[in-house]
Amino acid sequence: MAKSTSTYWNPLSLDNSGKWQPVAGLEGMVEELTLSLDKHTGEYTRLTRFLPGADTTPFGGKSHAYPEEVFIVSGRLYDRAFDMWLETGHYASRPPEEVHGPFITDMGCVVLECSFPNKIGQ
Repeated sequence: MAKSTSTYWNPLSLDNSGKWQPVAGLEGMVEELTLSLDKHTGEYTRLTRFLPGADTTPFGGKSHAYPEEVFIVSGRLYDRAFDMWLETGHYASRPPEEVHGPFITDMGCVVLECSFPNKIGQ
């Protein structure tokens, strides 16, 4: 089985605003839109949108057992774990168990995430 595919479309277009889903527990602050998914391996590519004023401080930092890549598509996001503002164009390839967040944003931010749960511990 492979990741799902789709033809060209613009997930950032207002025409597609209804496809974004609130992130459980972060309703009103963070939304996500899955772009592709491999149901067998769990590997996925998604956009995460932090709405202006979002602050995940009450939830603390997070980590997971698998690697992921992130790219800041637009806006800016403060990562307390790294004590830095991530702005449009910032990229990271995170190893398993790397702590990131909590996050805050003043203007909002869209992040592209590529996650690889099938590579736990790699």
